[in-house]
Amino acid sequence: MKLSPRIIQAMEILQLPMMALVERIEAEMQSNPVLELREGDVDDEAPPVQEEQAEDRGERQMVVDGGNGHSEDFRRLAEYEDEYGPTFARSDTPAPHRPVDIGERDRKMDAMANAPAPEESLNDYLHAQWAFIEAGADVKAAGRLIINYIDDDGYLRTPLEELPSKTNEPVDPGKLREALKLVQTLDPPGVGARDLQECLLVQLNAEAAAGRDVTLETELVQSFLRDIEMNRLPHIAKRIGRTLEQVKTAIENLAHLNPRPGSVVGQRSAPIIMPDVILEVGDDGEVVVRMTEGNTPQLHISRMYRRLARDRSADKEARHFIQKNIRSAQWLIGAIQQRRETVRRVVEEVFKVQREFLESGTEALKPLPMMDVAGKVGVHVATVSRAVAGKYVQTPRGIFPIRMFFSGGTTTAEGQDVSWDAVKFKLKEVIDAEDKSNPLNDDEIMKAMAAHGITMARRTVAKYRDLLGIPPARKRRQY
Repeated sequence: MKLSPRIIQAMEILQLPMMALVERIEAEMQSNPVLELREGDVDDEAPPVQEEQAEDRGERQMVVDGGNGHSEDFRRLAEYEDEYGPTFARSDTPAPHRPVDIGERDRKMDAMANAPAPEESLNDYLHAQWAFIEAGADVKAAGRLIINYIDDDGYLRTPLEELPSKTNEPVDPGKLREALKLVQTLDPPGVGARDLQECLLVQLNAEAAAGRDVTLETELVQSFLRDIEMNRLPHIAKRIGRTLEQVKTAIENLAHLNPRPGSVVGQRSAPIIMPDVILEVGDDGEVVVRMTEGNTPQLHISRMYRRLARDRSADKEARHFIQKNIRSAQWLIGAIQQRRETVRRVVEEVFKVQREFLESGTEALKPLPMMDVAGKVGVHVATVSRAVAGKYVQTPRGIFPIRMFFSGGTTTAEGQDVSWDAVKFKLKEVIDAEDKSNPLNDDEIMKAMAAHGITMARRTVAKYRDLLGIPPARKRRQY
C-alpha cells in the first residue's frame, strides 16, 4: 500500500470537528491501556520503541519537518488523493472510524443507563391517543393503518384507496373514510390532512368548535389560497365583498395556523456547537487566535507502561503488546497536535484577509479561495478543506463555520474586492430598505446594486434573492 493506516488516522483526526474528536479520544482511551489523561506536569517524552522493523515497514513518523510547515507530510497526503480520488478530501462529513470494542459490559450498561430517553415520535403519540377513541373494531383497525402512513409533518400522503393494498387484513374503504375523520380530531390539530388546504381547514374547524368566528378565514382557505399566495388581496376583497383591512386581518389569523402540525411532536433540540478556535482582538488591535484546548482531553503515555516496555526481563509477548500500544499512542498524540497546529495556522491566514469582518460584519467579507490559504500555509488545498470541514470559530461577532470565510467574489466599481456573501448581504439590505407599498422588481434591484458599485446581471439578482428566501416584488407588496 502507498499509504499506511497511521497516515489515514492522521487525516481522519484532522477532519474531525471538536465534539467528534473528543468522542474519538475517549474511544481510543478505552482501547489503548497506555493512554492516560494528563494531570499536572507530566513528561510526555516517551522513548522510541525498539521492535522488529517488519511491523514498521512503510510507517514513518507523521511530523517530519516542523520548521517547514510539515510540507512533506502533506505532500504524502496529496499523493494519497491523487491515487484514490478527491472524494475523501472534499467531504464535509468527518471521516468515520471503526467502532472500538470496549469489551466491558458494565461500561456499556452505564452508558445506556445515562443516555437520555428517546423522544416520543409522532406515530407513537397518535397511536397512544387512538387507543382511547371509541369506535368499532373495523374503524379502529382502519385508523391504526392510517396513522402508520402519516409522515413526520403530520400529512397522509398516501391516497386512501391505496391503503388496503398495503396490509394483509381486509379493509373496507368506507371504514377508512370514517376513521380518517376521527384521526383528524387527534392532537396536534391538522394532523391526518392530505394537503395544505385540508390541513388548514381541519385547524379552522377546531377553532370554530371552540367558539371562534372563523367564517372569513374558512372562505379564504376554501376558495382563495392561490390568490393569497400571489398576494392579490384587492382582488380577493372585491370578490367576497369585504374590505381590504378585513381580508388582511383574516390572513394574519391564518398565519398563526401550523402548515406542518406534525413538527410540534418529537422536535429535536438544536445540536451543540463547540468551536475549535477562539478569535479575540487585543488592546493593540491585533487578532489573537487561540485553540480551545480546554475542551480536548490532554493525553500522555503512562510511565508504568513506558518502564515495562523497556524492561527486558518482562514477558516477551507482554512487551510486544505494550510497545505496539505505545507506538499507537504516540501516533495519536502527534496527530492531535498536528491537527491543532494546522487548524490554527489556517485560521490565522484566513483572518489576515478577513480582518475587516470583525469590525463591519458580513458585508466586509472578501473573496478568499482555499488555494490562496493553502499556498500561504504551505499545504495541499485538500488539507485546508479537511482542516475546516465541520469546524467553527468563535469571534467577537458570534460563532461561525470556518468554511464561511472562503468564497469567490467580484470587484466593485471602486476596485474593491467583495465576496459573494457580502454581495448577498448588500442585496438583502437594499430590499429591506425598499418602499413595501411599491417594492423593487429585479431590474430595479440590479440598478440599486449598481449604484452601490456592484454590477450584477438580472438573473444573478433573482438567483441570490431565491437563495435568501426573498419572494419576488408582487409577493412582497404590502397593501
